[in-house]
Amino acid sequence: MREQVRFAVLGPVSAWRGAVEVDLGPPRQRAVLAVLLLAEGGRVPVDRLVDALWGAAPPASAVGSVRTYVHRLRRALGEDAALIRSVGDAYVVRALPGDLDLADFRELTARAEPVRRAGDLHGAAVHLRDALALWRGPALSGVRGEFAQVRREQLEALRLSALECLLAIRLELGEHAQVVTELAGLVAGHPLDERFREMLMLALYRSGRQSAALETYAEARTLLAEELGVDPAPALQHLYERILRGDGDLLAVRGGVGPATVDRHSATPDAVTPDAVTPNAVTPDAVIPDAVTPAPSATPQPPSPHRPSRPVPAQLPSDLPGFVGREAQLAQASALVPEGDAPSATVVIGGTAGVGKTAFAIHWARRIAPRFPDGQLYLNLRGFDPVGAPVPPAQALRTLLEALGVPPRELPEDQDALAARLRTVLTGRRVLILLDNARDAGQIRPLLPGAPGCLVIVTSRNRLGGLVAVDGARPLRLDVLTAREGRDLLLRRLGAERVAAEPEAVREIVELCARLPLALAVAAARAADRTAFPLAALADELAEGHGSLDAFTDADQAADVRAVLSWSYHALSPAAARLFRLLVLHPGPDVSLPAAASLAGLGAAATRSLLAELVHAHLVDEPAPGRYAWHDLLRAYAAELSAGTDGPDEITAARRRMADHYLHSAYAAARLMDLTRDRIVLAEPSPGVHSESHTTPQRAMAWFGTERAVLVAVLKEASAHGFDVHAWQLAWCVEHHFGRQGLWHELGITLRTALQSADRLGDPTALAHIHRGLAQAESYAKRTGDARAHIERAIELFAKVGDVPALTESHRQLSVVLEVQGDLEGALDHHRQALELLGPDGDGRLRSWILNGLGWYHSLLGRHREALEFCATALELARARDDDYTLGHVLNSIGHARHHLGAHDEAVTAFEEALARFRHVGGVPWAEAHTLASLADSRLALGQPDRARALLAEGVRILERLGHPDAGAMREKLAALTPDGDRATPSG
Repeated sequence: MREQVRFAVLGPVSAWRGAVEVDLGPPRQRAVLAVLLLAEGGRVPVDRLVDALWGAAPPASAVGSVRTYVHRLRRALGEDAALIRSVGDAYVVRALPGDLDLADFRELTARAEPVRRAGDLHGAAVHLRDALALWRGPALSGVRGEFAQVRREQLEALRLSALECLLAIRLELGEHAQVVTELAGLVAGHPLDERFREMLMLALYRSGRQSAALETYAEARTLLAEELGVDPAPALQHLYERILRGDGDLLAVRGGVGPATVDRHSATPDAVTPDAVTPNAVTPDAVIPDAVTPAPSATPQPPSPHRPSRPVPAQLPSDLPGFVGREAQLAQASALVPEGDAPSATVVIGGTAGVGKTAFAIHWARRIAPRFPDGQLYLNLRGFDPVGAPVPPAQALRTLLEALGVPPRELPEDQDALAARLRTVLTGRRVLILLDNARDAGQIRPLLPGAPGCLVIVTSRNRLGGLVAVDGARPLRLDVLTAREGRDLLLRRLGAERVAAEPEAVREIVELCARLPLALAVAAARAADRTAFPLAALADELAEGHGSLDAFTDADQAADVRAVLSWSYHALSPAAARLFRLLVLHPGPDVSLPAAASLAGLGAAATRSLLAELVHAHLVDEPAPGRYAWHDLLRAYAAELSAGTDGPDEITAARRRMADHYLHSAYAAARLMDLTRDRIVLAEPSPGVHSESHTTPQRAMAWFGTERAVLVAVLKEASAHGFDVHAWQLAWCVEHHFGRQGLWHELGITLRTALQSADRLGDPTALAHIHRGLAQAESYAKRTGDARAHIERAIELFAKVGDVPALTESHRQLSVVLEVQGDLEGALDHHRQALELLGPDGDGRLRSWILNGLGWYHSLLGRHREALEFCATALELARARDDDYTLGHVLNSIGHARHHLGAHDEAVTAFEEALARFRHVGGVPWAEAHTLASLADSRLALGQPDRARALLAEGVRILERLGHPDAGAMREKLAALTPDGDRATPSG
């Protein structure tokens, strides 16, 4: 009987017939076999083999070389040559079950799952050990190139996932002392992988080594800060807090008991769980991340700290009411959705512009949304936007992370660090991400999840072959509709009676629109508006149309989309047509009603009516109440129309009105949010501009949040088109909000753009304001040297132009920089200069701030009684205005001086009122945290260590949530107050 051939990829790529190894030839030939084996019975087209072997620059002979390699592999396999079969322009390896080590690995890990769920942890551990024993070294050894390296890392991530499951089970079995050494080795080999570090901390703690567990966390915190600029994940932080306070519940193990229930919305993505890896964890087109962590499930697991539930985003746009057909593609797409702990998948939906990629993606995403209970995200990447630039990956990462609940101030600047944070946040979640209108693979790759169970849907006009070849994405191409689907689309839009009455005209419309969904939708809208006209008239107009949108030009197309769009456009009233053309000047991503009114120079009521007309004609959309957006093809069409219709003076006037609108709206919001700030002088807005009014600081803050992306884009547009005064003044307007919200990235972009405009103007006032703003931005980034250079330049310029209020505030800001640099006498001197500049008739709120600063610096210099004199006057001014924010800071300074004078009871009174004031005003958590620390010092001085510890613990939680640099020092202060650091020992 002939011996069966066995293949291996979990080590060197090899094949055996019995005990004899088959000579598979040179590395590239082995690579061909590796790609075919990883398909596990799936078809691998020749072009995919070419991509895998040579990447983006294959030689002209690549296809012939692939066929030669396959021929040689068949010859090497001899009588088993039929294992490699040709199927059209593709190849398939028909290996039998048990013929591939990877399949065996998956089967063993899958066997572990039901055994573990039944409560037999020992049996599950045996299966996982057998699975891991199949590895004979790094996967795909001997195969070179980017494809092999990516696959090697993916398979290694799968191995680590199985190893993690095994170690988690062993911890449940009480083998904490036995796994410490292995876990320490894994942490050393994967220092940024928090899964193994969390298990090591738990194992050390259960082994009676609390100090070593805390040191492990400290190493992680330092390493993550240095390498990625981030803090440890919430799971690791919470475990650290429990170990720090000696939580006895962490010492319990469950042995071989049955499964425990885990709420996936309360469990964190970083929780250590012994979940098994499913047999479908590796396919040639699956995305296996570089750090795979099994998702939480109803399984026995080490005790995990309780975490608050996370926000569950549901961002998918509404489904298209007229969506029809595509059942075959929907079935094909749904088969790609990852199940259980299968690796995350990426599906690229491609096809020509207007074919309905976005509509299909949204329809499919909404259909499968219940399978992703942890959220559905949507992001338009604007890859082919005719006006704006594609969304950079870093900006996209920030948008996704904020949607997942990460505060902006906690986000790092570096793109790689942002990508790592996204992978961390998604770990343990089943999240669907729809990335619409992608430019290229480079725009997508940083956004891919690292954990199992997620699905990324990408739409693009490009093939994105690199994403398919290297990252395992699955392509799904949409063609034009079938004739029946085209008819169904018209039937859905126009009604059965009208379509049935003119079947021949319907057939002609479908074919003349090339069965393109966008063209059919616009034609249907035209017909719906002309109910008295027969459909035959519409068919005749389609046949007579001339010209085309270049993106839709194709030898197989029988209709012209530009002609179809022109009919909708020409059916508009002249005022609506003008608004449609002018909207292309708005940088997006969407526009409000007041902004559209200002752009057109019309009243709000008239503009609302015109927008409704455009929405009805499907020339703009209203994705949210009062917010209007448009398809990029419609923007391209509007841009062509505007260039040929509107003169340069009209376009310039519209751009000016748009810039005026956002500048005056932002200025009104900024004044409400910061009453003491020096003012700038704006020119009167152009006629027809309707700036938005804000009645309260809360409404002003909400407006800034809604228009945040638009404001940055408008500022860039203003600078690019020569509206330099608008650019620097708009930067002044957004500076306070961006700084208070921790939006350091946006703040830096706006100010650097504004500096270019101010330089062109040569206006010392503009330069002074922007340098002062940049000083704030650099201070937030802890670059005090640069901050000092900017603020000193601002002081020089404000003195030159004689702007005393701005000069006063700049001296106060310089004091803050000098304090951080350790020059307390210098800080005090500049506060004295600020007070002198303010004079006796200056703003009362600013006077209280300056007096409080004088008190604060006197106290820091040890002159506490003098400090109290300054603070008493500041307190009187603040109480007269009932100014919570100022009172909080003044009372903090008073508490600091009282504490150092030994009046601890009086210090406690001051700190507690300061804390109440900060909490009442809201939005200043960093001030709240530092007040808690000061209050803890006074409580400790009064002999109340328990109350001091509780206060410090609360302060640490606030600063860690903010990513504040003082969190580490406060954490160490808390640790120093914790008695008997190593008191916890295992029970039994």
